[in-house]
Amino acid sequence: MNQVEVCFSPLLFEEFAKPNSIVVVVDVFRATSAIVTALHYGAKSFIPVSTIEEARELGKQGFLAGGERNGEVVEGFEFGNSPFSYMNDRIKGREIALTTTNGTRAINIAAKSADTVLIGSFLNLQALADYIQEQGKDVVVFCSGWKNRFNMEDSLFAGALTNLLLTSGKFKSDCDSANASSLVYRTGRKNLMSFLESCSHRKRLGHLNLEKDVEYCLQRDITDVIPVLKDGKLVRLN
Repeated sequence: MNQVEVCFSPLLFEEFAKPNSIVVVVDVFRATSAIVTALHYGAKSFIPVSTIEEARELGKQGFLAGGERNGEVVEGFEFGNSPFSYMNDRIKGREIALTTTNGTRAINIAAKSADTVLIGSFLNLQALADYIQEQGKDVVVFCSGWKNRFNMEDSLFAGALTNLLLTSGKFKSDCDSANASSLVYRTGRKNLMSFLESCSHRKRLGHLNLEKDVEYCLQRDITDVIPVLKDGKLVRLN
């Protein structure tokens, strides 16, 4: 039976990395939610980069470019990591270079060792779980966190995905962080907005008048789009 594990911080990922496993990277607020949304609305691909300079350089080469730091759009960029900014015709068929505070960094860390990197969010949770159940591989849910620290929203997603995989009967977990995240999700799942009221990043986004982003990112199963990393680009899974 395959294992599901949860990594709470990029600093810990080396302890979880192993060949032939699926790594699901999540940054609920907001990078992975934005990536899922943009591909749903017709974007061709994302190139996740770790630095602002890399994103700017790709922008000069004709890519659309997004940059976010500390919840705000980086000066000089048209896009940040708000899902709403990608809900338009301009992105259709386009490749987008994106750098964010946490999510794109985690994606690039995972890419160094994982055979398969998928992008997770509450928006595509069930589709993601259904796909993973058919692959016959161990799974690591990689929480991007906040600047290497634990955060609650990514851990809630990790718990939601862990629950779905365990109840499928195809997975088990001997991982304390997976079991802890599952417990946290079962505690808060009836009202995620309320459960996250004291969450640091929800407060941070609230101070930036981005509460609508928070509400959107906590919606479940509004798309079946699953982004997968191929040759350095995030594209829709066939």
